Amino acid sequence: MGKIALQLKATLENVTNLRPVGEDFRWYLKMKCGNCGEISEKWQYIRLMDSVALKGGRGSASMVQKCKLCARENSIEILSSTIKSYNAEDNEKFKTIVEFECRGLEPVDFQPQAGFAAEGVESGTVFSDINLQEKGHLSSSYNCVQVQSKN
Repeated sequence: MGKIALQLKATLENVTNLRPVGEDFRWYLKMKCGNCGEISEKWQYIRLMDSVALKGGRGSASMVQKCKLCARENSIEILSSTIKSYNAEDNEKFKTIVEFECRGLEPVDFQPQAGFAAEGVESGTVFSDINLQEKGHLSSSYNCVQVQSKN
């Protein structure tokens, strides 16, 4: 088991507190099987509100999936306590916005879509249902990185 962090680097203009909203927020990811290395061709989404039982009563995960190539059952869990907002002071720096507990299924790419919210820096006006795929909101890039354990 390992943790993978999704990091965002963005240029925010006159907004702050960019964040995913709600348990139904869809994290669109491309996944890699940790056993055989197969990478999914299609974007898949996981949500906090989804909970799938693991075989053998070993708990649950946000997504459980059998690899098409090696047939291994893998899972991934969104760690809700790690979801963070991206703020004006984070501008132009990579910041972890969520972590995933990976059990054989690793995110290798992220595609932001609708469901983000932010606030005006000076006005405090809330902007909801921001779609980061639409150009003009902000320029951004993403990384999926291994989280180092703290010993």
